[in-house]
Amino acid sequence: MREITIGGAKRARVGYELDDVSLVPSRRTRDEALVDLGWSLDAYQVDLPVLAAPLDAVVSPTTAALVGDLGGIGVLSLEGLWTRYDDPEEVLAEIAQLTPGPAATARLQELYAQPVREELIGQRVEELKAAGLAAGSLTPQKVERYHHVALEAGLDLLVVHGVTVTAQHVGIEGEEPLDLRSFTARYDIPVIVGGVASARSALHLMRTGAVGVLVGIGASSVSTTRAALGVHVPLATAIAEIAAARARYHEESGRYVHVIAAGGILTGGHLATAIACGADAVMLGRPLAAADEAPGRGAYWGLAAAHHELPRGRYDRVEPLGPLEVILRGPAHRDDGSVNLIGGLRRAMGISGCETLAELRGAALAVRAGIDG
Repeated sequence: MREITIGGAKRARVGYELDDVSLVPSRRTRDEALVDLGWSLDAYQVDLPVLAAPLDAVVSPTTAALVGDLGGIGVLSLEGLWTRYDDPEEVLAEIAQLTPGPAATARLQELYAQPVREELIGQRVEELKAAGLAAGSLTPQKVERYHHVALEAGLDLLVVHGVTVTAQHVGIEGEEPLDLRSFTARYDIPVIVGGVASARSALHLMRTGAVGVLVGIGASSVSTTRAALGVHVPLATAIAEIAAARARYHEESGRYVHVIAAGGILTGGHLATAIACGADAVMLGRPLAAADEAPGRGAYWGLAAAHHELPRGRYDRVEPLGPLEVILRGPAHRDDGSVNLIGGLRRAMGISGCETLAELRGAALAVRAGIDG
């Protein structure tokens, strides 16, 4: 990433968001029916390059199964409402009626003060398993505490998901530290970790044995990480840098680690651009929170929005966009790219002449005039 001087001897890195770059049409195009969107994640063959974000507003055991039926992967938060309440439907209904603002944040904090229950983690994983692939997420601070019950219940894929994740998390006194290298060596389960935003951090995570890294810090539309912590890295540049690091790691180790763009991906154009920058897949939050079946019922928030000391996310409302199948596969009834995301990706691949996602990662890109430094 290029650096510039911002004053005195202080330098800063220059980066680009997904909206700052775009695909360049190829001299040879392809019919969209002739493109292949499939990819493999460890031993699993996946039809669409889409993971549903582990947010209570987006994924329930029911919607995880629906996302799976549509060809993606639904990831359930194993520290969310579904593992705090026997039946969180009433809680979700209350949250859906909140008005965005400080009072909503305070109420989220109260509702999430209910402790996570290990027996509910096991129950939810069993529900996921009964419907298909059981994918769940834990924060780095809680992996050592809760992973045993999740694995015993049959968890297939673990996502270690936080604002920023490192290869080793040192916790407070009495909390067992997370060592990802040791964890992946102990258990025969694929692990995706993130978020990360630098090549160096991503390489450390790749060397732990993780099968994928989530790229994106402060990129979500409801994230306030930049305001609360001053932390943010432009997503397009972060994806490209980490994809290049992945290529170097593949050369040295023979292992291919998947790069998954997470946060701020709202349209089919964002999805296509993220893959063209080097991602294998994307993790979607807000677009899926707008689905008729979304457990948030038109509300959108993240786990960090309910943090008991320093919330780093807003409670927000989303415009309803229709059934989940329509949002992902169409047909679209809007012209802004927010519906039929997969159709947009297919058309972008056709215009770029790409048959596979791997070819799209090599497509030509342009930078919007006026921001190229």
